[in-house]
Amino acid sequence: MIRRFLIQGLLLATLPVIADAARPFDARDLVTLERISSPVLSPDGRKVVFAVRQVDYAANKASTGLWIEDLFARDAAPPVRFTADGMNVNSPAFSPDGRTVYFLSAKSGSSQLWAQALAGGAAVKISDFALDVGGYKLSPDGKAVALSFEVFTDCASLACSKQRLDAAEADKANGQIYDRLFVRHWDSWADGRRNQLFVANFSADGKLDGEPLKLSRGIDGDVPSKPFGDMTDVAFAPDGKSLVFSVRIAGNSEPWSTNFDLYRVPADASAAPVNLTAANMAWDAGPVFSPDGKTLYYRAMKRPGYEADRFALMAMDIATGNRREIDAKWDASANTIVLSGDGSKIYTQAQELGQLPLFRVDIASGKVEPVAGDGTVSGFDLVGDSLVFVRDNMRSPGVLFAARADGSAVRKLSNNNEDKLKDIAFGEVEPFTFVGWNNETVHGYVVKPWNYQPGKKYPVAFLIHGGPQGSFGNDFHYRWNPQTYAGQGFAVVMIDFHGSTGYGQAFTDAIREHWGDRPLEDLQKGWTAALKKYDFLDGNHACALGASYGGFMAYWIAGNWSQPWKCIVAHDGVFDSRAMAYSTEELWFDEWENGGTQFQNPESYERFNPVNHVKDWKVPMLVVHGQLDFRIPVEQGIAAFTALQRQGVESKFLYFPDENHWVLKPQNSVLWHDTVNAWLKRWTGAQ
Repeated sequence: MIRRFLIQGLLLATLPVIADAARPFDARDLVTLERISSPVLSPDGRKVVFAVRQVDYAANKASTGLWIEDLFARDAAPPVRFTADGMNVNSPAFSPDGRTVYFLSAKSGSSQLWAQALAGGAAVKISDFALDVGGYKLSPDGKAVALSFEVFTDCASLACSKQRLDAAEADKANGQIYDRLFVRHWDSWADGRRNQLFVANFSADGKLDGEPLKLSRGIDGDVPSKPFGDMTDVAFAPDGKSLVFSVRIAGNSEPWSTNFDLYRVPADASAAPVNLTAANMAWDAGPVFSPDGKTLYYRAMKRPGYEADRFALMAMDIATGNRREIDAKWDASANTIVLSGDGSKIYTQAQELGQLPLFRVDIASGKVEPVAGDGTVSGFDLVGDSLVFVRDNMRSPGVLFAARADGSAVRKLSNNNEDKLKDIAFGEVEPFTFVGWNNETVHGYVVKPWNYQPGKKYPVAFLIHGGPQGSFGNDFHYRWNPQTYAGQGFAVVMIDFHGSTGYGQAFTDAIREHWGDRPLEDLQKGWTAALKKYDFLDGNHACALGASYGGFMAYWIAGNWSQPWKCIVAHDGVFDSRAMAYSTEELWFDEWENGGTQFQNPESYERFNPVNHVKDWKVPMLVVHGQLDFRIPVEQGIAAFTALQRQGVESKFLYFPDENHWVLKPQNSVLWHDTVNAWLKRWTGAQ
């Protein structure tokens, strides 16, 4: 029932067509759209505060402000700006009494905690710590706050860490000595600091004074985790006397471990943290206490070393330590946990057939019900019967909606991009299915060009997603958005091959040690099925494009399936699996995907190694790579470009000295799109 509901809603009712649009969508539109995130409700469920990111394209930077809306206002006025221009804020939260909104801002030169009264007035900086505040979480009574700082763990104060950083900056000798891995991670080099958890009390004037207490003492790990962890991995007990946090103990095994555990610690730091989930050697995350404090809910994986394992919803009895899986019959991976007001249901997002809907799960029975579907729910909050969520899809950037807790009475709250998009013609989107590897159903998408006319044929951009445990789902992507190609006059084909998420855990697992055969079979069969089903696809004028795993596949098809393609684009892809095994940072990923280390299982690494097929490369290729990509180091891209140039294959190399695995800066993004589109047009003959 859920699957039918979601797939039927994918295109029709929820994706309006702009009939008289004047022009196509392009990369300049993409990077300048306002992005909505972080909706939070007041404790009475009446008001919602949310973040809006705006881009100054000329300055090549973005800033984020907060906006506010009264859900019960009779005049139904649109949201109004809450924080002043220039604040550039993040992480909004209401005080427990609903009178104040807290947030982080670096307006004063460092990231500190600020507060602004709901009744009006200017924002007030309430902390002035020696270090940047990385994250925070308010206690239930609002008298204390948990804080994350990046510190040297042997320092007794924040000032000590600051002094050590200043001394290192002043030192003319800047060499670093390492005795364990993770010398670099994502896009930064290690300098010996860890994210650690502290707690501070509010003074009578509402400010945070003095030295905060360190809660995570003795913990050799990051709280929250790097590079993308946040304070959803920290929870106060309802009485405020203790906290639970998720952390992976580092040691020498950190780069090949996914063993995050939940630790409980007194809020007064009177005792050391205690491990609650030591028995599970896989990932435990996202703690949330029941309203009475007797049960701890969290998400847990089962297989050590596998970052794309299913996250199950768990319930732990605090008194006994007994635990049970709530949603054992649900073949989906829960994204987060928000409790209903009465504590009987968990609200969570989970990928399902190319979408990321919002569900509610009955804690007693495990029954799962859809609440908000038809696209991607990127953020939400729930208080009583008030629900707010941000939802986007392939033809709309994120929009803020309000609804009842059961998902009924949905109404739109924000209109941030309506003026910018009113003259835009988006390409129509259609999902399709076919029989892929192992005679199993595989899903794909076709996006028509913005200027589609029946009876005409159009060149094709064949997009290959990364991960590989990812999905080209029904979302509005800000790096690989199919509408940017549709806006250039291309039809777009995308396949969620075996290994993709949202189609059951077995479907995701199927790619392990099969990077080059099962997904390739799906891509080939999906391409054939799309050409047969859609007569407007010009299969003789098509290019294949991919990033990360998609970049690997771009290199792989260059030597194993080159016939259909006029050109290839490979962004940050794995070119040499053997070299990748010894130069990437998160070793658990490579070792899981290849069934062990390279020296233990070299055959697996060589079986689908693109470098072994370089002699068969003939198709013109654009290679893209960023210097700060430590997940797939830049040498992989340079090596691929060398292989192309040495053989005289038409090729170009687009290099970004200041980008990581993604291209994030607005003007770099436009350069990326312009370069890629010019490459596609050159080789497909598109006008």
